[in-house]
Amino acid sequence: MNTLLVEHLFLTGKTIQLVQGDITIEEVDAIVNAANENLRHGGGVARTISTKGGAAIQKESDAWVRQHGPIPHAHPAWTSGGRLPAKYVIHAVGPVWGDGDEDTKLESAVRGSLQTAEELKCLSIALPAISTGIFGFPKERAAKIIFSAIENFFAENPSSGLKIAKLVLFDQPTMDIFLNVWRDQWGQ
Repeated sequence: MNTLLVEHLFLTGKTIQLVQGDITIEEVDAIVNAANENLRHGGGVARTISTKGGAAIQKESDAWVRQHGPIPHAHPAWTSGGRLPAKYVIHAVGPVWGDGDEDTKLESAVRGSLQTAEELKCLSIALPAISTGIFGFPKERAAKIIFSAIENFFAENPSSGLKIAKLVLFDQPTMDIFLNVWRDQWGQ
């Protein structure tokens, strides 16, 4: 079972939440997969999502790449949720630490995910700590960028149908870092 730790309501009526648990069991319209540009779901969050969601996710991902080519940071791909409770999986490509311009790429991946959710008419979305696993992005830096990207998207799109963005984190060390950044940003 997932645990809601903190939430913040923006002036636009939109909500951001920090949840500890398993992103694959979140009952939201879309979950975000921290993907690579070729949508090969072989490790980390991507592997978990693909395994629990079933073969349809990899099959649809392969078809997407054949049709559209490698996935850019700012324009995620999307597939069905397969066997997951979520209707959609949005496949966001975050930056690999050390490749250059990482902050901009991470911000683009988050904003692109939110925009894709909006286009899919989602009311709710759950995101992992994109790029902080095997891609090596420093977690504190990522937390600041992810929180700001969500806050800015909601501020710039007050009439968006997207109402809730959840950051769903699994491990305690990552959660501790994100909670510290959360308290610095929103004081809760």
